[in-house]
This record gives sequence, C-alpha cells and structure tokens, in this order.
Amino acid sequence: MANKGRPGAVRKNKKGPTTGTGGHGRKALEGKGPTPKAEDRPYHKAYRAKQLSERSAAKHAGGRQGTNVRGKVAEEVVTGRNSVLEALRAEIPAKALYVGVRIDMDDRVREALKIASERGLPVLEAHKPELDRMTNEAVHQGLVLQIPPYDYADPIDLAEAALTAWKKGHVAHAPLFVALDGITDPRNLGAIIRSTSAFSGSGVVIPERRSVGMTASAWKTSAGAAVRVPVARAGNLNNTLNTFKKMGMFVLGLDGGGDVSLPDLTLAKEPICIVVGSEGKGLSRLVRENCDQIVSIPIDSAMESLNASMAVGITLYEVARQRTA
Repeated sequence: MANKGRPGAVRKNKKGPTTGTGGHGRKALEGKGPTPKAEDRPYHKAYRAKQLSERSAAKHAGGRQGTNVRGKVAEEVVTGRNSVLEALRAEIPAKALYVGVRIDMDDRVREALKIASERGLPVLEAHKPELDRMTNEAVHQGLVLQIPPYDYADPIDLAEAALTAWKKGHVAHAPLFVALDGITDPRNLGAIIRSTSAFSGSGVVIPERRSVGMTASAWKTSAGAAVRVPVARAGNLNNTLNTFKKMGMFVLGLDGGGDVSLPDLTLAKEPICIVVGSEGKGLSRLVRENCDQIVSIPIDSAMESLNASMAVGITLYEVARQRTA
C-alpha cells in the first residue's frame, strides 16, 4: 500500500516531469545553444573590456576613417578645427558638418560655418558623446566633417571608354593611365592624381587590397584634381593589367633598374598604363612580369630613388612632351 501523505514519499511509477523541473523537461533546453562567452554578455565586465579594445584598435588602424565593430570601413570623418577648415577650403566632397552643442566659437569655427552655408552643406549640432562616438574618441574640438565614401570607377569600363573616344577622334591623344602598386601614402595618391590631371591622363588605378584609398588627405593633396580625374579600383591589379594589354594598351613599369631609359621611350604615343611601385619595395614580382617594358629615369648616382609621385610626374611630362612634339 502506498504511503499516502508520508513526507518525502516518491512515486516511481509515474512518467514525465517531476517536482523541481518546472514542468518543462527536455524541450525547455532545445534551441538555446551554448552559454554565451563572458565578452559577449552586455552585463559582464569582459564585454566592456572587449568594446574598449575594439575601439582602440579601430582608432589606431583606421586613423580618420570610422570603423564599426565588424571591422568594415564606414564613412570617413575629418576631425579638429584646423583639419576641418582645410578640408572645406579644399572643397573636399562632404556630407555634413557636425558642430558641438555650445561650442566655443573662434575664427576657424566661424569660417567653417560660413563655407558650409555657402556650399549648402547640412550643419548639425551634436553633443560631445555623439561626436566622441563618431570619431572613435579622437580629438575633434567640437568640429567634425563627414565625408561620403568615394565612388570608384571600374578600370575596364574606364579603359574601354577612353579607347573608344580616342579611336573615334573625340580626343587628340591615346589613353594614358597610371596604376599604383603597393603605395599606401594618401599624399602620394593625391599628388599622382594632380600630375595625371596636369598632363591629360585618363585615370588612376589602385588595387583593392594593400593600397591607399581616396581619403580626405588624398583629396586635399590633389588640389581639386580628383574632381576631374577618375580613380578606379581593381580587385586584382595583375588581372586588370593583363586585360589592358589584351585591349591594346602597353603596360610600362617604373623602376631604377629598367631596360629602357625614359628619354628613349618609343611607346609614348601609344595607349599606355604607367605602373609605379612604393619607394621602398618598388614593383612587385608579378606586376613586373606583366609589364611590356621596365622604364628607368636617369638620376644622379648619389640619389638612390625618387618619390613615387615625383617619378610619375617626370614620366608623364616626358610622355606629354613626346605626344605634342
């Protein structure tokens, strides 16, 4: 006979959930998965430490470019009163000017607001925490300029359009492109864009990886030439150069140990793409192998090499001189 009412008695012949399980059984655990790591739980101190670490990494890796927690580059921002004013004076394309609430006005802020008003640029007030977040806690002095992502052209489309215009007689000279191999300094890119514009170049090509992009610094160094000269981004520079060659363009690499001296260049009047490498490493092996000619610039033996933008400027001048001779 069962022990009815006896404290602690257990009925072992009954199936299903028992007292203490909450009546949920196994189904309660389905779909919940493993317990999140401490760094992924917002209420845990490890979560805050992870956020600070990511923010610090973004600040050092991205410079003035905003980076979200997934590591993707977001819209660029120019911070600080001097930098923002210089960017506005250089007419760098901008999306909005953010001004701190109750900012201490000085001549730089007044001029920045004046230029923004003349350009029809939205001026938005923001509290310091919001400006800190936008700039990854960089020193902004209450002034932040938001720069939209650059709209890169497709290198093949750009080359096809240039070749078609030349063959139809719409332009006097053959297409002239400049490609960058491993250059990471935005000031070099800006200076190269400026030279390309000065000598009627068709465009500049940069690789998608391990290369400088169109930052505010590149815009400023180009002195407005970036408005006139399109910049194209190649997913694979070597593949792009090979396609250029199949389209009828000659690829010329710049290197101190070249087999052709610049004054002896015979391809100046043909459709060409000039490739320049970084000052330290020069052209990469694969890019060098894909060049039709390696061209050297005669310089004093005491000088080891030229800055990339300077080498491009000299080469473009010689090409332009031969084309108009």
